[in-house]
Amino acid sequence: MNQDIIWKEAIEAYFEYFLWFFFPVVAEDVDFQQGYEFLNKELAEIAQGSETGGRVADVLVKVYLKNGGERWLVIHIEVQAYPEEEFARRMFIYNYRAFDRYGVEVVSMAVLADPQVNFRPQRFEMARWGFRCLFEFPTVKLLDYRERWEELEESENPFAVVVMAHLKEQETRRRKKRADERYRWKMWLVRRLYERGYSKDDVLLLYRFIDGLITLPEELTRQFHRELIEYEEERKMPYLTTAERIGMEKGIKIGRQEGRQEGLQEGLQKGLQEGVRKGLLKALELGLLLKFGDRGMSLYPKLGQIRDVRVLEAIVEQLKTSDSLDNLAAFYRTAIESEHSAN
Repeated sequence: MNQDIIWKEAIEAYFEYFLWFFFPVVAEDVDFQQGYEFLNKELAEIAQGSETGGRVADVLVKVYLKNGGERWLVIHIEVQAYPEEEFARRMFIYNYRAFDRYGVEVVSMAVLADPQVNFRPQRFEMARWGFRCLFEFPTVKLLDYRERWEELEESENPFAVVVMAHLKEQETRRRKKRADERYRWKMWLVRRLYERGYSKDDVLLLYRFIDGLITLPEELTRQFHRELIEYEEERKMPYLTTAERIGMEKGIKIGRQEGRQEGLQEGLQKGLQEGVRKGLLKALELGLLLKFGDRGMSLYPKLGQIRDVRVLEAIVEQLKTSDSLDNLAAFYRTAIESEHSAN
């Protein structure tokens, strides 16, 4: 999953937690009871024409202040993935564009998620002939949390999980021969979601973040899902129904994207359909494994023989609600018969 998407999802889902975790001075002044509004469309317009650099995510939020009556301002957040020479300048540009648009205070802040210890931009300045423009903004460096690991482990804030996942992904990113280490950390992080007593919705959202950030080879992914199913069964917390749906939807989305690329390259509808078909099959493979284990995989080779995308889509939908592999197999046989009749 694109890191831009998963960081934005995390910030939007846990915006209040985000501020309290990274920028508590800001959180102290914001009146969360009056609500807040994410200005995604407006940000896209403000950012139009600007180079993205190494940005992972940017967020624009309308917030209200405590004891401020109707007073409100805009918070501009950047999550920066890589060192970028022009980063501070771009922060300044986004800030003044937002100020020009809304005519209110715009407070910019940055989360530096890059792997370079010395990349710590905090200001942009222009000065000549007595003229001076100084733009300063607060930042947090995720690498600094490596020295605060015990604090992260003890924290109840969901962004402690986000930071731990980010650090371990970054730490093991280039260790191609250490996939087993990524596996262990990913399982450790996911287990903590249950052990810390998070709600089902929180477990699923944070699982989505961890799963999208810490990727594993296909074989280890299957092993990971098997172990996670066993763990859930032991704890009697069957949250994977939704996690399974997330996986299937991700497979479908990937397949459709691949299909569009193939279709564009070949200029043929056949390329599009085949790409979508492959994505649906990926989704079915993951769903069968999660829901029925190795026994479920016995049905997968038969599904690979289906050519009609509509039939595969119907089976995906059936898998989401089916509690019995026999019922699913019966549905598959009916779908096959319908496909043959149509042909």
